[in-house]
Amino acid sequence: MNGRRRAPSNPKGSAGASKPPAVPPGLYLVATPIGHAADISLRALDTLAGADLIACEDTRVTARLMARHHITTPLTPYHDHNAARARPGLIKRLKKGETVALVSDAGTPLVSDPGYRLVRACIDEGVPVTVVPGPSSVLAALSLSGLPTDRFLFAGFLPPRTAARKRALADLATVAATLVVMESPRRLAATLADMAAVLGDRPAAVCRELTKMFEDVRRASLPDLARLYRESGPPKGEVTVVVAPPVAEAVAWDDAAVDDALREALARESPRDAARAVAAATGLPRRRVYQRAVALAGRER
Repeated sequence: MNGRRRAPSNPKGSAGASKPPAVPPGLYLVATPIGHAADISLRALDTLAGADLIACEDTRVTARLMARHHITTPLTPYHDHNAARARPGLIKRLKKGETVALVSDAGTPLVSDPGYRLVRACIDEGVPVTVVPGPSSVLAALSLSGLPTDRFLFAGFLPPRTAARKRALADLATVAATLVVMESPRRLAATLADMAAVLGDRPAAVCRELTKMFEDVRRASLPDLARLYRESGPPKGEVTVVVAPPVAEAVAWDDAAVDDALREALARESPRDAARAVAAATGLPRRRVYQRAVALAGRER
């Protein structure tokens, strides 16, 4: 298509290059490597070579991957900062019958990127959408964590500030599933400390630089991991944190125990935040706990 060529994708290889196969019109969500450049499917290579255009987060990142596989399909940026401006042009080309491949810098598109808005626009306009599945840092970290994989929740990036992060964690505390989050290396120690404070002494894993030369997985309790990264400093590379689901406790929370927990929390936090944390820890309805927190806060003024 349009004279583009790449090296043949068969394992044995051959002299010269082959013409890429025709790819039917539509939007293709193409997964790309999360680290190791060879972790890309034959279908992904054929789709990228046969498309009319590749929409990507960073053209420099995608250009390096395309050069490795001798793919010369034109690239165009599509990211958080230009998505609203770029989307109409992509839809126009797709409605003309062109083929557009959407990729992220690494892994599966639409996971923590603006791609879902483009997919939604295609659906609304009747443009075909399909996926070329492949690498995912979320699934890779979950697989390596050694934690339950039968049910999990991907929570993306947590808020950068402590108070908002603790509120988000309190909302997740009673979710009966393994939690997977992404985090900045410089915020890792603080996030692990907040996780330990809100989620408790749960098993967890910090997965770093997955599939790359310096891949590293640290498995321990949240308090131990928080201590490790507080003492060692921020690690290098991409980080994904996996946390075990809560364990059902046999402890019965009577009114006195709830009041004690609320008083301890109220010494540090507002009634709303205290109620959120205690409700998460006890499994009691948040509204009921909040009403009790307000009453206690008013009585102790």
